[in-house]
Amino acid sequence: MKGIIVLASGRGSNFQALIDACKNNEIHGKITALITNNGEAQAIERAQKNNIPVFVTEPKNLLSQFKKLNPDLIVLAGYMKVLEKAFIDAFRNKIINIHPSLLPAFPGLNAQKQALDHGAQVSGCTVHFVDHGVDTGPIILQTTVPVFSHDTVDDLSARILEKEHITLVQAVKLFCDDKLVVQDRNVYIK
Repeated sequence: MKGIIVLASGRGSNFQALIDACKNNEIHGKITALITNNGEAQAIERAQKNNIPVFVTEPKNLLSQFKKLNPDLIVLAGYMKVLEKAFIDAFRNKIINIHPSLLPAFPGLNAQKQALDHGAQVSGCTVHFVDHGVDTGPIILQTTVPVFSHDTVDDLSARILEKEHITLVQAVKLFCDDKLVVQDRNVYIK
């Protein structure tokens, strides 16, 4: 069973999806900690309700914190800080992120607004390994969501978030089942 640490900065709905999947044995892993840079994050309450240890840590202190905890997998679930190069290097191909667009389109912040501003007809979400760029790592899974002419940013964001919960759980399950192989920029599922 793999040890999973989740990094989150906000409400933690993707974190909750992972908690539920672990409880239901859908994921063969255990969430061993929540680490956040935001002492007011709603994700903290979700962790406390599920007896998951919480650490409020500044991004510059992450590497020393994680070396002590030694996770098999690190999941960025709404973590709104860029990770330091040394941290990424220390956990190469062990850090995954969920992003609300079909990468490589619309990386970074406000991806849903970017999709609407560009007139995209399809958007979605991407789970990818984290590398030194912003949302540039090898793609694990993607799920599409239609964009409707009447969509607001909130409408599109809500539809994408529903798919994020499912897609992130699937990717974490694949990782915990040792089904992912990374070769250069490609991720293959065994």
